[in-house]
Amino acid sequence: MQLLRPLNFLIALHLAAAAAAGTFASISPAEENVRIGIINSSTDASFFIADAEGYFKDEGLHAEFVSFDAAAKMLPVLGTGELAAAGGALSSALYNAVESGVEMKAVADKAHHDPSFGHAALVVRKDLIDSGKFKSYADLRGLRIALSGKGTSDESVLNEALKRGGLKWSAANVIYMSFPQQPAAFVNGTIDAGITSEPALTDSLKTGAVVMFARIGKFYPNQQSATVIYGVNFLKGERATAKKFMRAYIRGARFYNDAIVNGVIDGPNAPEVIAILTKYSLVKDPEVYRAATPPAINPDGKLDLASMNKDWQFFKDTGQIDGRVTVDQIVDTSFVDGALSALGPYRRSKSK
Repeated sequence: MQLLRPLNFLIALHLAAAAAAGTFASISPAEENVRIGIINSSTDASFFIADAEGYFKDEGLHAEFVSFDAAAKMLPVLGTGELAAAGGALSSALYNAVESGVEMKAVADKAHHDPSFGHAALVVRKDLIDSGKFKSYADLRGLRIALSGKGTSDESVLNEALKRGGLKWSAANVIYMSFPQQPAAFVNGTIDAGITSEPALTDSLKTGAVVMFARIGKFYPNQQSATVIYGVNFLKGERATAKKFMRAYIRGARFYNDAIVNGVIDGPNAPEVIAILTKYSLVKDPEVYRAATPPAINPDGKLDLASMNKDWQFFKDTGQIDGRVTVDQIVDTSFVDGALSALGPYRRSKSK
């Protein structure tokens, strides 16, 4: 239980900050506490909405959000049972953790790259495009390309862009840096291109230093960028609670989708969704959510297994996993199936 003390310290800090801000309601004696690992981004929207709209409470649950700066840091803690669920990008670390004995499964869509809109894109420095040095995917060769982290599915995304230009993974000169660091790096010329996500995408475009070459959904449609992950407690001793959690989560995803119109948050309940995101996430300016392209979240929670298998193959081909743990071994769709049996298929609401 080496991770117990650091996690408890993190939880204490988080709850103290939340109490000071008045963000989260106190737990009722009748509610079961559920700890959820988050990265505090717009892709956590379904979690936030399920809490704010009372969907967790309807199921007798109390959501306790624990913030992490990277999804990979959540994985060991899911195996100790100190987190019941988490949401984050798929990575080679997940496969390696499962192979080492950590009990966890990807159970639902948290965000994917829709072909018609999406929260992430391949961007290129404007001067490279204006000068004619960059005209097509083939011109990615040798460029300094920013990615948010090693071993993430964004590497597979970049690989798909390279393949569009007839290039191999070895043709890329990858620079690893966080999304918030990228806008300034484009301005000072440290990087030439990048796979970047909102709100850093909008921030980068505002500088005038970059051009959006293509949204990810255009060259890698429906790529499964992030999932809801269940840990050992939900998968074993607390499956009834896990089913309740999924019903609340799917309701949150549907409320979110009711706010999305033509790739922007502009539906009948848009003001409420923006208010929830502003309250719960780290970005406190509502104008950011009005201007940025929101993430695509499946209102029925379904995962895109084809893209997950493609990313698995990339991780294996690049030696980041040995391939003994397959996609089928890290996925459990039964919780989504059970929620859909109770809730039925998604039907878009015209009003709240």
